[in-house]
Amino acid sequence: MDVTTGKKKVADTAADAYHAHGTTAERWARGQLFFEAREYTTAARVLVSVAEEAPEQLAPRLLLARAYYHSAQLSRAEAELRVILERWPVEDYARLMLGRTLERLGRADEARPHLRMAAAMAGEFPL
Repeated sequence: MDVTTGKKKVADTAADAYHAHGTTAERWARGQLFFEAREYTTAARVLVSVAEEAPEQLAPRLLLARAYYHSAQLSRAEAELRVILERWPVEDYARLMLGRTLERLGRADEARPHLRMAAAMAGEFPL
């Protein structure tokens, strides 16, 4: 996006078209490939439409949150993880990721209860 005009550049439009190309299943597979290749920003661009089109599916949302986390888009990771936990409150991995995300955002006090809950859900009790 051109910051002076507020308009999308031609390259941005072409990239958006690429990320949105194909069926939901094809984009899901492509998002997984980008994630496995550690192209986290590109994976997130592909997966965002998959998560929007299949909101009842946990896997795309969780992979999207992980892509955001690994590409240091921490506010987006936090938002996606909160959506996941609202719908699936017993998803211990999402709870752990939310705790880690909050830690990376410098919000350790807010992270602590999520990390404790994730540990308890995974059966890891302190001695």
